[in-house]
Amino acid sequence: MAAAAVAGMPALLKEKKVKKAKPILTVAHITDVHIRPGENVPERFNKCIDQIKKHNIDFVLNGGDTILAADYDNITREQVLAQWEAWDECIKNFGSLPVYSCLGNHDMWWAAPNQQDEMYGKSYTVKRLGVPKRYYSFSKAGWTFFILDGNNPGITLDEEQKAWFKNELELLPDGQSVLLMSHHPILTVTGKFYPDDQHSDAHELALLFYEHREKVKCCISGHMHLLDDATYNGTRYFCNGAVSGYWWGDGNERSAGRGYYHQTPPGYAILKLYENGVVEREYHPHHV
Repeated sequence: MAAAAVAGMPALLKEKKVKKAKPILTVAHITDVHIRPGENVPERFNKCIDQIKKHNIDFVLNGGDTILAADYDNITREQVLAQWEAWDECIKNFGSLPVYSCLGNHDMWWAAPNQQDEMYGKSYTVKRLGVPKRYYSFSKAGWTFFILDGNNPGITLDEEQKAWFKNELELLPDGQSVLLMSHHPILTVTGKFYPDDQHSDAHELALLFYEHREKVKCCISGHMHLLDDATYNGTRYFCNGAVSGYWWGDGNERSAGRGYYHQTPPGYAILKLYENGVVEREYHPHHV
């Protein structure tokens, strides 16, 4: 009798297969493209874009240092224009996919003849990137994305931006998940190698994130050309390498591989964002 009862139980005890939740957004994070004309760089970046589009992404987050460099004293107007023109041509390959960009420290031309020159500083970079301001936000599918500008003395948010950011976080309804993109890392393992290249206001920002820990899920950055993954107070911090790797060169550690910057290959990140605030990051070396 007992044996018969047990024999009849498997159908009742059999566990139902639990379907894994699907991400509500799939986003590409490219950073430190450092585009420039010549040396086959635009062609290689276009091949990288072709790879990115195969991931069926919803949009692109561009983390700054979009062009090779406009910030040195010896950079001419013609060089700046040529770099931006190379960028304009390449991003046509994204087609109708939206590209949301932040400013990188190499993107601004400070050597213009004067501050009244239309190409001087951040306002021109904002124009060339096609973004509304040097910092801004937008929302999609229950997620709000803050694009920040840390290109200020000491690598910090300036007071105007800080006040705006704090107010925007306060106004967000409960249940909204937040992803922040900055060019420089706010918190990073790689800061052990380059301590002067991350936000110096990280302590203040971490406290703000803790106050809004039910909302602030993830911070992504570039600048270091290195790859890491850190978690603090429940917030994920991803430093997502560099599309250009060793600035499109052979690399400084050939034992690691072609184009590597230290132990990080050139590549891009794919972020999968879920309704419950979970973020998954995959880093894809592009080998182009």
